[in-house]
Amino acid sequence: MVQRRNTPQRRVIESILEQSSSPMLPKELHEKVQEIMPKLGIATIFRALKDLVDQGSARAVNVPGDSSRYETVKRVHHHHFKCTSCQQVYCIEGCPGNLDSLLSSGFELSDHDITLFGSCATCSQK
Repeated sequence: MVQRRNTPQRRVIESILEQSSSPMLPKELHEKVQEIMPKLGIATIFRALKDLVDQGSARAVNVPGDSSRYETVKRVHHHHFKCTSCQQVYCIEGCPGNLDSLLSSGFELSDHDITLFGSCATCSQK
């Protein structure tokens, strides 16, 4: 694994990911970064995200039927909720656990990711 330099751009990108309460699309991250560094291009965002994932500092959140979103790995294990109205993805703290019990005999669970779908509090009020 090649260690990348800790540039000001990368520090800003990491900081925004750490401050976000939900996983971010590269476009959303780019918009936030441009508030601080207006000339930073989207290609830099994609390179930084790839490097952060490769280094284990960030992870891709793959919601079925959607583009990958990214979040810091500093968050404890959790799952996600996608609002089918506004398309926002929210973090759901905690895990139901004991998912091994759902498996047939002989299967071994190595990892899991649960995404729930429905309407967020704002959209369900409309």
